[in-house]
Order: sequence, then structure tokens, then C-alpha cells
Amino acid sequence: MKPESSHEVLPPPTGPVPYARDFALRLLTDMLRIRRLEEKSAELYGAGKIRGFLHLYIGEEAVAAGAMPALMPEDNIVATYREHGHALLRGVPMDLIMAEMYGKREGCSRGRGGSMHLFHAPTRFYGGNAIVGGGLPIAVGLALAAKLQEERRVTACFFGEGAVAEGAFHEAMNLAALWQLPVLFCCENNRYAMGTALERSESQTDLCAKAASYRMAVQSADGMDVVAVHEAINAAAKQIRADRRPIFVELRTYRFRAHSMFDAELYRDKAEVEAWKTRGPIHTYSARLKAQGLLTEAQFLEIDARVEDEVAHAVAFAEAGSWEPVEDLLRDVTASAAGQGDLA
Repeated sequence: MKPESSHEVLPPPTGPVPYARDFALRLLTDMLRIRRLEEKSAELYGAGKIRGFLHLYIGEEAVAAGAMPALMPEDNIVATYREHGHALLRGVPMDLIMAEMYGKREGCSRGRGGSMHLFHAPTRFYGGNAIVGGGLPIAVGLALAAKLQEERRVTACFFGEGAVAEGAFHEAMNLAALWQLPVLFCCENNRYAMGTALERSESQTDLCAKAASYRMAVQSADGMDVVAVHEAINAAAKQIRADRRPIFVELRTYRFRAHSMFDAELYRDKAEVEAWKTRGPIHTYSARLKAQGLLTEAQFLEIDARVEDEVAHAVAFAEAGSWEPVEDLLRDVTASAAGQGDLA
């Protein structure tokens, strides 16, 4: 399926949600958890509580929310610098994520990674990678290790369409196909990379065609529809578990906020952004649930209130956290005499 151009806005997702009520509401809750975390993060950034870079996932929540339930606890996850939602839904506690963004040592990377470098070994969440395309070779390495050790795990690698222009993308795709590695390549195509429309940087804008040139299975799905995302990733993950071959899935999505908090956002029309907001994954999905009788407005507000409480607790946890002492600054940077480190 050839994706629409960067400026074409399709009608909002409609139709019945094919899940039992509990799972259907889980998907809604997960999207709300991401949205409220990101909104609070933007607020805290403006207040100077979060420093450095901050890349928000607002508008793209359906991708992480639909994908993560399709993956198993034993699977590996590799993400980009826009990874708060992936980490959260993978199981990294919101408290640890917020503390990390504050730079506190109670954070999941002990305050050393910040927004772009969330890492959590217990959930097999291997970044948070700040370099565009930087996670792709890591994913191939993890998948190669799984193959050599005859493990049945899948390595899911999330990256934006901007990474498709990087050499690491082509190297990773080639090796994954050549060595038949169990990698699920999840391309979050939000159409603008940092600030350049896809058609201004790529002569071939059909990303599935690029991936198919490496002789691997490809699929394209509506990344603004949490149902479409879950069905696509669930099917792809099952196929990889069955035949141990890589698959590329393009998830066509759109970010509602700027690329980062430093982005003046002069490269796209405000009218285009507003048009895409009509396809917002949270309100379109909740409307479908209400139409089926699976959700009422009161229930929506109750879920949202619980999420707001979780966010408030995470902020309080981060505020109460501690700064790493100056004498520990070289810890895990250079090898100690005993060769010990404690970030594993």
C-alpha cells in the first residue's frame, strides 16, 4: 500500500473496536497516560524543572499504545529520543521516567540520560537513542544474539522516517535480511523528520518499497488508529516468531507539537496541523468506544482522573529525588580498579 502524501489528511478512523471491553479500555488508558505525561513534561520544561532536549509524542500515542501489547516480556525494545511513551507502556514506572527527566539519580538511567536516553534493563528497554538511526544497529545486534543463543524473542525497533535517509538504516536492513534475524522494524512516519517534509528529502517516498528492496515482508498501517496499529504489529510479531525473519511495518502518524521544545515550527502550515488533529487518536478512539456502548463520558473522566493522579505522583517523586554527588561523576565512565560498574 503506497502511503498518502505528507499533506493529505484522511477521514478519522471509524467502525467497531474488535476487542473485549477490558482490553479496549486498556488501549484508551495507555494513550491517556502518554498524553498526560507529555503535557506535564512540557509544562515542567517551561518551568525549568526539565532541562536539555525534550521531544514530545503528542499525536502519536496510538503507535506505542497499539504496539506494546503485541510484544512479549522477553522481547527487546529499542526506541528513539521520542521514547517516553514507549518506555512507559513497556512497563518502566512513570516515577522513574519523570525522575530521569529531572536529572535525579532515582531515574531509570540514574539521572544521566535525561529525556532522550531512557534505559531500563528489567523490561528489556534498550533506549532512548539520541542519534537519528542509532537504534537500528543495536536492534540488529540484539536480534543476532537472540538467534545465536536460539532464543525465541523478537527485537522491536522504533524509529522515524528521517532515519530512512541514514546509512545505518540500510546497513541494518541489509544485515537483518541477509542473516534472517528476528527484527520487527517499526517506522513511525510522521512526515517531517526534524523539519523537512519527506518529499523534500527522499526521491522514493514509499518507505515500504525501500524496505521491500531488501527482500523482506512489509506492511503499512494507519498510525493514528490504535486498532490498526495493534492488528499490524500483532500479526507481524507472530509471523516473526514463526519464521524468524525480519518484517518492516510503516505506521503513518503525525505529531501535533513541534519536533522539540527548541523548534520554531516554521516548516508546516497551522491549518495542516489542525486538520490532522481531527484524526487525533484519543478522541476518535473514545468516540468509537462510546458508539459501541463500551464507554461513557463519566467513565472517560474517571480514567483520566486516575491518570492525572499517576502523573502527580510521578512529579512528587521526581521533586523529592536527590542529585548525584559530585564525587560520583566519573562513576561508570572509567573502569575502576576492580572493573566494577552498576548500571547493568
